[in-house]
Amino acid sequence: MTYKEAIEYMYSQLPMFQRVGKSAYRIDLTNVLTLCESLGNPQNDLKCIHIAGTNGKGSVSHLLSAVLQAHGYKTGLYISPHYKDYRERIKVNGEYITKKFVVRFLEENRTLFDQIKPSFFEMTVALAFCYFKDQKVDYSIIETGLGGRLDATNIISPIMSIITNISLDHADILGDTLEKIATEKAGIIKSHTPVIIGRRQIETEGVFKQKALLEHANLYYAEDNIVSEFNTNNEGISRIRFNDEIEFSPDLKGPFQLENYRTVFAACKILNQENRIELKIDKIKSAFQNTTDYSKIMGRWQWKEGISKILLESAHNQDGIQFLMNWLMQQHYDEQHIVIGFVNDKPLDEVLNLLPRNAHYYFVNAQLPRALKASELKEKAALYNLRGKAYKSVKNGFLAAKKKAGKNDIIVVTGSIFVVAEVI
Repeated sequence: MTYKEAIEYMYSQLPMFQRVGKSAYRIDLTNVLTLCESLGNPQNDLKCIHIAGTNGKGSVSHLLSAVLQAHGYKTGLYISPHYKDYRERIKVNGEYITKKFVVRFLEENRTLFDQIKPSFFEMTVALAFCYFKDQKVDYSIIETGLGGRLDATNIISPIMSIITNISLDHADILGDTLEKIATEKAGIIKSHTPVIIGRRQIETEGVFKQKALLEHANLYYAEDNIVSEFNTNNEGISRIRFNDEIEFSPDLKGPFQLENYRTVFAACKILNQENRIELKIDKIKSAFQNTTDYSKIMGRWQWKEGISKILLESAHNQDGIQFLMNWLMQQHYDEQHIVIGFVNDKPLDEVLNLLPRNAHYYFVNAQLPRALKASELKEKAALYNLRGKAYKSVKNGFLAAKKKAGKNDIIVVTGSIFVVAEVI
């Protein structure tokens, strides 16, 4: 089996949420437990930090990976989905899993997959655990996919759990209220294991408190003991200061990253306080200022070279779009050009209502079955007085925006990770 054949097998034979949506989501952990047991339960040999939440969990995962790498720890990082290369999902010290390991894993376990019939996500989680064990990593950062309670990653016994924030996303699977969604995310809170909550929200406090009490887990809110100061410029956040302990120029400059940096700094303090991992301020600062170099994050508030300013931002729900639009309203560009597309299972009314009426729109759909057709998005957007043209591909929409935009304009590519992936 070649690497190309291995990837084709995964995409064609294993149900994949990113492509087909809800039908690929498993409602219990039986498959992944059976699969990992057959593989020798590699997850039991890992020291993990588990991260869930609606928005920010990918950034928090990369930031924490950078912190541990800066301290000299060999660090595994499991994330989803990927932008360009499947191997983005599984990294050790910022380096992608080898093609050779992926191929060998599939070849050796093909019969097992045929018996158990795991989803794409379940198989990838098992692959990550096996790779991290093989690589003898010191720590593994594990990001959930959907939810937490029934997420395939939720078979680990972490040294810390982190829940970034809760907003309405995947309501058809996780629940149609913040409380219901928080209940699913709270499933990663484990017995006698500290848990950090990135954002205090009235609707979810009771859920987290109850679960933490049940599990005898120490519960911390990132904002409780950290005073944040920051400055911004026309590219986002330029300086952050937490208490009198640390001041730095963040590598990740998106306005929403302040919350993520604060969450990770709180996690570092608690890891020290509970004697889980000893972390030092100078190393944390280095990680915060050089996250991209350490962990190879992409697609989050990423600037791209061009005649106009070009911003790639993977915001895909109300909370993420709100941050993006709040920032955009404060800028002084001559014209705004927004290349935008969504998947077809997102409730769009609240999102479309946030978008500026005076921008030029380029409605696109990513090249995956789950993408919302650009023509349908154009029709929905027109109800909110958002005008523009529909394009059959992200590439064509992006090229049209670049052709029309002037040097004092901004082009924003957003709405879906999969849209951003096609222009990175």
